[in-house]
Amino acid sequence: MTKLSAPRQVVVVGAGVVGLSCAWFLQEHGADVTVLDRSGVGAGASWGNAGYITPAMSAPLPEPALLREGVRSLLTPGSPVTVSGRVSAATLAFLAGFTRNSTGSRWRRGMAALAPLGLASIPAFDELVSGGVAAEVHKGTFRIGFAAGEDPAGLEHELTTARAAGQPVRYRYTTGHEPPFSSRIKQILHLEGQRFVAPGQLLDALAESVTKRGGEIVEGAQVRSVGFGPGGLQADTWTGSPYRADAVVLATGAWLPELARRLGVRVPVQAGRGYSCSVPLAEPINAPVYLPGARVALTPYGNRARVAGTMEIADRDAPFDRGRLDTVLRSIHPLIDGADWADVRDPWVGARPLTPDGLPLIGATKVEGVHVAGGHGMWGVTFGAVTGKLLARQIMSGVAVPELAPFDPLRTG
Repeated sequence: MTKLSAPRQVVVVGAGVVGLSCAWFLQEHGADVTVLDRSGVGAGASWGNAGYITPAMSAPLPEPALLREGVRSLLTPGSPVTVSGRVSAATLAFLAGFTRNSTGSRWRRGMAALAPLGLASIPAFDELVSGGVAAEVHKGTFRIGFAAGEDPAGLEHELTTARAAGQPVRYRYTTGHEPPFSSRIKQILHLEGQRFVAPGQLLDALAESVTKRGGEIVEGAQVRSVGFGPGGLQADTWTGSPYRADAVVLATGAWLPELARRLGVRVPVQAGRGYSCSVPLAEPINAPVYLPGARVALTPYGNRARVAGTMEIADRDAPFDRGRLDTVLRSIHPLIDGADWADVRDPWVGARPLTPDGLPLIGATKVEGVHVAGGHGMWGVTFGAVTGKLLARQIMSGVAVPELAPFDPLRTG
């Protein structure tokens, strides 16, 4: 990958945490940046998620447990990971690839690929904050609760794998009752050294910093194509004139295939929808809580707790399903004490962009000057800043960044 000169004008398509991080780090290299979004800042999967920055827990979603449990569990209503709605040919192809990648050897290769991103994840957030992004990045001990009969060995294996890759992973176990866990939680893993954010506040801070440094964020600008026109590379929207650029970054989450497929990106991107809401707790939490059996996270959210969970493989534009959110809440009723389940606010659904191998798509497409940053699955917040930092370096220097090699958007997946 070689260029004679660094791009001066860069268009970033997508104003989620990944797209805004790309824009911010491109500015660090001196680029003039315009961010285009079909709706607005954080309108996709970024806004309502749990806000975890947990490189120690970041692993490819396809794992051997899928083969042990059987794909039929995906079709079971109420399962933490489920398929809902009409199963299209594209969804079937994604599930076939997902199952193919759910082996021990492929999972280990995926963990090795993610390790460099994990090592650089929290430092990249520190760089954002020290560079003027007024985001509140919190430290805290994550408490992970296991009910009777639940085995922590799987999570512990992920943590020890992350530690072997060089991450400073520290954890310990306790037993006994600790609010907000109910007496059904028999064992608690205390994970140190991770971070968490309020995603909405992070997005607002990133957007404000990008604009203060001269960038432009255009909301309601749905890009219909990217390619070369009479004046060179451009992004065409459904309304208005084309946006000229020396380089373009596609960071459109679950909507990535609309633009990227014609640019040589063949890895399927499937929407894995997550739901969240907020509830009050009798004793507020000051750090995240996670229930791996139900795959539900709780994060401090003002004087309430944000509850986030489920992985619903469905159409990315399907309407909000209150029944699915109620299923998430019912799954943790017996596990959490002191919650007012009648006072549910801030209901939300967002489409996470999943890939069959569980690895993001970061790098150049077959069209010169057009790049992709997407497919992060559940780890868009965790890997958002480091993705922006590494991809910006690669774009602006014209030199391939080795850490991004496993995430080549032109791979077969």
